[in-house]
Amino acid sequence: MTANILVVEDEPAIQELLAFNIAQCGYRAIAAYDADNAWTYINHALPDLILLDWMLPGSSGVELARRLRADQRTRNIPIIMLTARTDERDKILGLESGADDYITKPFSPRELMARIRAVLRRRAPQMSDETVTAGELELSPAMHRVNANGTMIDLGPTEFRLLHFFMTHPERVYSRSQLLDQVWGDHVFVEERTVDVHIRRLRQALEPSNLDGLIQTVRGSGYRFSCN
Repeated sequence: MTANILVVEDEPAIQELLAFNIAQCGYRAIAAYDADNAWTYINHALPDLILLDWMLPGSSGVELARRLRADQRTRNIPIIMLTARTDERDKILGLESGADDYITKPFSPRELMARIRAVLRRRAPQMSDETVTAGELELSPAMHRVNANGTMIDLGPTEFRLLHFFMTHPERVYSRSQLLDQVWGDHVFVEERTVDVHIRRLRQALEPSNLDGLIQTVRGSGYRFSCN
């Protein structure tokens, strides 16, 4: 599952460099040059992470971060603040505005990519390319493979994303609408019962390995992935 990273940076040369390095790491970069441009994209689809420059024309990056954290729809989007400010007070201000991490310019592309991976691992683990294990299941996002009790399982793309999300968010109950937002995207408008169809397909794929019971139905609430 490729992460969509919104790069909010008004300097074209830096914007281009960031987009290139993001693409080299297998992610998709979306460009925005100011806060208004960023909101236009966010209103269309939620990004998986935002690289946000502090100094922007019009509203600053700090103001945009605060606005994102104040909105229920956008409050959980991971944010990495980019800035030339090195004063400790500025760093604290950036973090207090809602940023998950803070990188001062100039920075190396390798450091930035390491920070992006770390934040995604922590805030959006379903976007990480690291192999995930849960009981007798092993899922490799990079190889797009699922191993169940030593047997490879063939899953469609939606079932694969659904299982990856479940495995990286175990024990918590998710409603159909929450699963639609997290797995399909909040900009995709489909019937909630679509989730049931893909849950059924996923269980059928896991059934020969006797692992279909990992995906539990919680009556009146939704679904839960549990190895217990």
